[in-house]
Amino acid sequence: MKKCILIFLGVFALTFNTKAQDGFENILLADAADSKKLMQAYFAPGMEGFINAMNNGWYHTAKVHKPFGFDLAIGLSGAAIPSEKELFNISALGLTSVSSTATTASTFAGPNQSTSMTVMTTVNGQNVTATFDSPGGVLDDLPAKAVPAPIVQLSVGLPWKLEGMLRFVPETNIGKDDGSVKMLGLGLKKEITSWFGPLDKTPLHVSLLAAYTTMDVNYGIPDQTSGELQVQNALTEFNLKAFTMQAIASLNWPIINLYGGFGYNSGSSSYAMSGTFKGVYQTGNPASPTVEKTLTVPSNLDFDSSGFTTTVGARLSLGFFKIFGSYAIQEYNTFSAGVAISIR
Repeated sequence: MKKCILIFLGVFALTFNTKAQDGFENILLADAADSKKLMQAYFAPGMEGFINAMNNGWYHTAKVHKPFGFDLAIGLSGAAIPSEKELFNISALGLTSVSSTATTASTFAGPNQSTSMTVMTTVNGQNVTATFDSPGGVLDDLPAKAVPAPIVQLSVGLPWKLEGMLRFVPETNIGKDDGSVKMLGLGLKKEITSWFGPLDKTPLHVSLLAAYTTMDVNYGIPDQTSGELQVQNALTEFNLKAFTMQAIASLNWPIINLYGGFGYNSGSSSYAMSGTFKGVYQTGNPASPTVEKTLTVPSNLDFDSSGFTTTVGARLSLGFFKIFGSYAIQEYNTFSAGVAISIR
């Protein structure tokens, strides 16, 4: 069985195609508690990295637009995956129905190397077994080993030294399995340079910023009527919420703009599966070699990421056209880069 895991990353990052993995859903052959632990360990770096990426790239200056001035920015953020997040320790999960000769397995953001695992469980009081491969990761396909997120943002100047920001993707069909994605991000920037007296006569600008993003993705898993795992009417759903609050400053000169910020990021995401899954297990009895069992799908997988962030960046101004780039030091260090058309 092939499935594009987190296909939305490929759709929005444009240059990134998430690699299809064989047999990911076969993790469900393990007892429900174990399959949840394995899925949690596998997805965590991707989910947490995406939260960090979505919280970046909201600004490239602390100076706000004049009322009804605007800019349209297009770019990309990428949250770098720490090397220690590329693999997870199998024994540390405390699995009771799954064993493996390997000590570690790849996470979503790890190398493309599957890991063979054996399930030993009971069905109707009978000891049975099954095997599956825990999928490899997409490390080789990630640009700069980073989980990417889009920057498509409209910023508009408002009265009282305010600036509103919008990131919006209407519900859009993706992939070949009737998947869909929608995203909404809202931000507000308030320039407070005048609070510091003489500063408003210098190139230095100071602002406060708060921004919130939500994204929903779902895609279907194709029906499968043969093999160790049989699937009917299956759907996966992903929801992300990310929030950042920062104090930012910039030095604005005619061509070069230096900017930075300090603040706090937080976010959460969940991953859920629904549908009918049936496992086929080996009994070791030649008279009745297999037995079937309707599988329990793990409840929602929840992921969280939060912590302080420090950002430094620079922008090149060529008239109305801007080129910007920044780097944020946080739980998953993140770079952002893009271009903008800016009308003050």
